[in-house]
Amino acid sequence: MGQGILEITAKNFDKEVNASELPVLVDFWAEWCGPCKMIAPIVDEIATEYAGTLKVGKLDADTNQELVMNFGIIGIPTLILFKNGEPVARITGMQPKAKILSQLTPHLT
Repeated sequence: MGQGILEITAKNFDKEVNASELPVLVDFWAEWCGPCKMIAPIVDEIATEYAGTLKVGKLDADTNQELVMNFGIIGIPTLILFKNGEPVARITGMQPKAKILSQLTPHLT
């Protein structure tokens, strides 16, 4: 995990995501997932570039099945942007950075 990226789990989801004053981008991923490894450097860059404006966390889909089911995730990687504890944007699959940012930035003001 890159610098500034939180590990999100079922135990800390309420504190780190629902109670966050900043929008939170959660990367639902798994160790065995090739596209997850491909998108990871992009997520790291976003975490660095938007530090102070956006929190970024990674949630292991294999060890947090209940959260995966709660958010209806059927494919990984899935990025969900939460604002005030509510999902406001969802990106599924490997996407270029520009496309990811085009969906995130309208919610970061």
